[in-house]
Amino acid sequence: MSNRAVLEVIALSAEDAIAAQAGGADRLELVTDMAADGLTPARETFAAIRAAVDIPLRVMLRAADGFSAGTAAELDALVAAARGLREEGAEEFVLGFLDADGSADMAAVEALVAELDGCRWTFHRAIDRAADRAQVRKSLAGLPGLDTYLTAGSAAGVSEGLAVLEAEAEARRRGEAGFEPQILVGGGLQLHHLAGLRAAGLDAFHIGGAARPDGWSGPVSPSAVAAWREALA
Repeated sequence: MSNRAVLEVIALSAEDAIAAQAGGADRLELVTDMAADGLTPARETFAAIRAAVDIPLRVMLRAADGFSAGTAAELDALVAAARGLREEGAEEFVLGFLDADGSADMAAVEALVAELDGCRWTFHRAIDRAADRAQVRKSLAGLPGLDTYLTAGSAAGVSEGLAVLEAEAEARRRGEAGFEPQILVGGGLQLHHLAGLRAAGLDAFHIGGAARPDGWSGPVSPSAVAAWREALA
């Protein structure tokens, strides 16, 4: 079994996806509207990206900025969007919702997970805004398809979350309940963080802006992705 780390890159378009794959990305997170921190892309966008690359794609299920699932009608619309993406061939997803108390919004999560019908999915950085991270993990434990948590260890980003990430990596290594899913480190992640995180046993990393030298208005740079791939080799 290889100890090669996973590198996931955010893609907004087929152009991004092709560049990220060329640079050595292992997987893409597909979103739209980064001004709102990443929302569900159109079914047509997914189809175009799926046709352009052959690496795994995780599709964001999120209708608005923030970590609320919104109204019942908004959740229904998101479930319908998930259904359409599944019909288009999507097999992996990203989601995560909190209620007003900062606990996992289980009604919203379970509604989407039921629609995903066993597909693999990531619980995203909502965990970094949760009132109790461990309780979120307990609440979600055993849900079909949950295999990853995307986290910076802190709402403020990886630099502030290093100690939490290291502790959670150790909990996963020990096989503690709720820590079985892979820890995907992302949110203000920088190249200089990698050596310490790898030494702590973390083996999956997520970048967005770091893959775009010209910012979110510019495309993914294959050479920028390649620099991360090389650093993780």
